Amino acid sequence: MVSDPAPNDDGADWNRDFDPRSDARERALNILFEADVRGCPVREVVERIQVPLDALTTLLVEGVAEHQTRIDELISTHSHAWSIERMATTDRNVLRVGTFELIGRMDIPTAVVLNEAVGLAKRYGTDDSGRFVNGMLSAIARTTREGAKSDTD
Repeated sequence: MVSDPAPNDDGADWNRDFDPRSDARERALNILFEADVRGCPVREVVERIQVPLDALTTLLVEGVAEHQTRIDELISTHSHAWSIERMATTDRNVLRVGTFELIGRMDIPTAVVLNEAVGLAKRYGTDDSGRFVNGMLSAIARTTREGAKSDTD
């Protein structure tokens, strides 16, 4: 017989920090990373997944795939020291998800986009990935989000 974990047991709050939106971003990153490493279309990776993807993961993956040319141009324009091909695969794909959210999901606050992307970069990237992603997405946000505000004012 399995009993419930004690209130102070670490098992009691294993999903305390679970956020389905963060989880969807992580799944999207994994799919984009795999497609990038394999050199295949994102669609092929998605077709091999045996469980249905949630709506946000699908939106992010399809959004990045559909707008990848523009996204990569924005990343390249704001990266002075690194070509997009030289970037670590994880950083490149975190930047793609974050850039898509900046240009394609205007309902998501810029701070949330940056925070989520930096969190993924720190979790899966190198020691410098968090700072790199933060700097890059901050620069992209200044041109995409602030420019959009000016156009509507």
